[in-house]
Amino acid sequence: MQPGGQPDMSMILQQAQKMQEQLMTAQQELAEAEVTGQAGNGLVRVTQTAAGEIRRVEIDPKIVDPEDVETLQDLLVGAMQDAARAAQELQAEKMGPLTGGLGDLGGFGLPGA
Repeated sequence: MQPGGQPDMSMILQQAQKMQEQLMTAQQELAEAEVTGQAGNGLVRVTQTAAGEIRRVEIDPKIVDPEDVETLQDLLVGAMQDAARAAQELQAEKMGPLTGGLGDLGGFGLPGA
């Protein structure tokens, strides 16, 4: 803080720029990081980026039954949900420390902090 209790705006701007760079780096890492979800003890596997882009679907031939397509569909949905859960966990791991730091601005006497 500057004399008179006023926040040092250049310091706030530097911190905001640093946080923005860290967020951009984390977002890029999430766009490239892959997670895999599975269902049926691995009979169906879905690989996606942590940003949600499906990259690969693997189906064990043992599970393919033309008379029971519904089970395969259910397993595929389960694997996709498992992959989405894993992606959310990775996002929280990467972004949590960065977005959690937003509360630190309260020390600068900013409104709403």
